[in-house]
Amino acid sequence: MTQFPAPSDVAGVYDGIGQIYGSAWGPNKHYGYWEDDADDSSVAQATDRLTDLMIEGVAARAGQRVLDIGCGIGHPAFRLVRASDVDVVGISVSHVQVAKANELAAEAGLADRATFQFTDAMDMPFADGSFDAAWAFESMWHMPDRGQVLAETARVLRPGGRLAVADVIERGPVSPEGRVVLDHICANYAVKSLGTIDEYRQALADNGFVDVEIRDISDNVGRTLDLMADAVETVKDKLTALVGAEQATSLIDFMRLSAATPESGYVFLTAVRA
Repeated sequence: MTQFPAPSDVAGVYDGIGQIYGSAWGPNKHYGYWEDDADDSSVAQATDRLTDLMIEGVAARAGQRVLDIGCGIGHPAFRLVRASDVDVVGISVSHVQVAKANELAAEAGLADRATFQFTDAMDMPFADGSFDAAWAFESMWHMPDRGQVLAETARVLRPGGRLAVADVIERGPVSPEGRVVLDHICANYAVKSLGTIDEYRQALADNGFVDVEIRDISDNVGRTLDLMADAVETVKDKLTALVGAEQATSLIDFMRLSAATPESGYVFLTAVRA
């Protein structure tokens, strides 16, 4: 049976439109976190703040080994290494991302502490109990089977190892208008389905995670999509060259629509491998 999304589908998103988005957005290719509507933090400040929330959640100690599931080009991993004095192994299904992440690690003088490799999170090559902690930073929504990823994560984590996840989710009840937006997200960003908080809670329990804490931070990150739409507007010519004028306009319009759609949510969670 054909797996969707295949690793090549996910890689295609990040090696294609993802690179254009990133060129306009900045080095932290993920959402930002704002305290409230009055918070006037810049995108750089807000994306660093969300990274710091993940660093706090994974709570790794100096000298420990941390797995970065879906590492992108490595910027959150670099911040984690510097903040916690840990070693990070990042995995991605994009050869382009892996090469860039290793290049940036070398440029930052962190190549001995942060390494990146091409690996499918659903079938990891690591030994049982070989990591002290793990995080998945906006990568789980691409996984064809999140339960399988959590099972593999539990396997490679030592007992007592912490997991932190930040992920785009579906929040119910879903209106017909909301379903249109969620379907657009799935169709354009190599996503089989968006998870829910209830699904996460069950999957974590099923795979041996305890002390689960889940926070819906949709209101804190919601500003991201409007600001990203503004940023992508500045490179719309590049996006148009890649996907055509109609699709480029649709992608930007749906970013703004997603920002205003309550069914398009975001979760931050932590758990401990029993």
